[in-house]
Amino acid sequence: MNALVLKKSTIVRKMIELAAVRARFALGGILAPGATARHAAELFSTPFGRGRQRAISAPDEGAWRGSIEAGEQKLALYVWGDPAAQPYVLIAHGWSSYALRFVGWVRVLRAEGYAVVAVDQRGHGRSEGESATLPDFVRGLAAVGRRFGTAAAVIGHSFGGAAAAIALRDGMGAAKCVLLAPAADLDAATSRFARFIGLAERLRLRMNRVLESWTSIAVADVQAHLDVAAIGTPALIIHDLEDRDVPWAEGERYARYWPGARLLTTERLGHDGIIDDRGVMAAALAFLRGETIGDRVVSTPNLPYGFA
Repeated sequence: MNALVLKKSTIVRKMIELAAVRARFALGGILAPGATARHAAELFSTPFGRGRQRAISAPDEGAWRGSIEAGEQKLALYVWGDPAAQPYVLIAHGWSSYALRFVGWVRVLRAEGYAVVAVDQRGHGRSEGESATLPDFVRGLAAVGRRFGTAAAVIGHSFGGAAAAIALRDGMGAAKCVLLAPAADLDAATSRFARFIGLAERLRLRMNRVLESWTSIAVADVQAHLDVAAIGTPALIIHDLEDRDVPWAEGERYARYWPGARLLTTERLGHDGIIDDRGVMAAALAFLRGETIGDRVVSTPNLPYGFA
């Protein structure tokens, strides 16, 4: 079977699987709305299994491997260099991802003299658990901060970027912060998820209530502009205009409300391509060296959009 035929057959199979999922949620919403909303919440909180598979086979660039406790979970820990003797950078991976996804960053950061620390979050990579929530991600990052002290920088992607911002708000120490395609709005995220699986709006709202019962946090309250205004850490936000998973506007929101933050907009990289782009890495390193990177967003309610 040639590559083109294989690719087409894979696309068809995924379309059939998605259609079946949507049919189940449509029928469940009629017959058992409560159970269906809970099932949707469970699915929303369960990472894709392929991240675990890739984590097991990914190269580790000579990392020291250990573990760290975050709440009741033990998380897989990766350390490059000596955080006790070198300034260290904390890497925060995104949803359904894993720490070793960022070995490209490890190489360039080590070349700049940084130690690097990362964890597989709960339910991800080599760590314990089957599911995770945003508070779980925040606890994982906070555990690293308690163990290794103030970081020279934290670099977070997507869901990990949102967790990094909240961890900084809650007192985790980092001299600088770089967020790649950060998610800014949990309610918007559940809306995108609901549209994808064909979940009716009334059931999405019930799903939100289930999530709130698990985390004790209102979904509507998890929004970047409510979290970042009090953060004093200098920040660079990097987001791609063609990001289909987390819209560029969410990264812009971080830059608009985070005091002193700057926004670097990329094109044609998408949500995951931004991780591997050498230009993005170079910009982040320049920011860590103290150079001025990106634009200062000066949008206000009276000036909907503008840069300085």
